Amino acid sequence: MHDANKPTPKDGTSGAAGPSVEHPSAQAVTPPDAAPVETPVEMADVPVVLDLPAEPASVHVIVMRDRTRIVVSGEVDADLSADLQEATSDAEATGLPIEVDAQHVTFMDSSGIAFLARLASRSAERVRVLHAPETVRFLLEVTKIGDLLDLVDEPEAGEPDADAPDHGLPTIPRPTPPDVVA
Repeated sequence: MHDANKPTPKDGTSGAAGPSVEHPSAQAVTPPDAAPVETPVEMADVPVVLDLPAEPASVHVIVMRDRTRIVVSGEVDADLSADLQEATSDAEATGLPIEVDAQHVTFMDSSGIAFLARLASRSAERVRVLHAPETVRFLLEVTKIGDLLDLVDEPEAGEPDADAPDHGLPTIPRPTPPDVVA
């Protein structure tokens, strides 16, 4: 153990027997009166992988006049399975047609596929999946669960825009951009 009151030898040793080992990231300290020495900075050829936090997952059931929408987002996996089962029960209890908004899903495993299969098999009408990302579409195609569902990217004629607020107040329509002619 190092005694804080005992001076450390100036030769770089810890005072214990054996050679001194310098940490690879250790830097030499330049005295204040010495001219600074620039050392080249080398970048590694290895790509940097950032370990970003995962998108938080969520499930919400929204009951509208004529349908029930289940909004799923983030990583739809086993951690979310209890919430998915609860959402299935809540949506079934309304007796309305069911649609699943999947546009913010960043990952889906077999728990998410099982959720969609369960909805499709229990619903009296075909379940619509709105704005499914390519990863979800791929899973639905590979598992053939997509054959039991309607994949929808655009609202049907006469149906309100999915992004439009549902507050009953008049809104100003968005201008449509002019066609670009090459």
